Amino acid sequence: MKHIKLELNRKFERDRRTERGELMKYFCDRINPSRMQEGLPKVTMSRMGKLLEKIPTKDLYYLKSVCDKAKNFSSKFWYELDPEKHQKNKGTPGGDGRFL
Repeated sequence: MKHIKLELNRKFERDRRTERGELMKYFCDRINPSRMQEGLPKVTMSRMGKLLEKIPTKDLYYLKSVCDKAKNFSSKFWYELDPEKHQKNKGTPGGDGRFL
């Protein structure tokens, strides 16, 4: 019969990695070196979680592919997270719905 201590240790050593966590770690690892060069503080995992909390995991894969293709990973990442930069121009036909 095994000692109860061995059974308890096995339960505490569960693997808690997730797809989303791996993507968050990837973004942190790619963004932080350029932030350190500019004298900015590192983005922590908790901050990254807060930034990406409303974005579905499948969209994070899209974000990763777009940022990987860009010349500057960090600037593309921050650009893609800002929804105001993706709104249509108000002066173009169909931009605000009045010219349709």
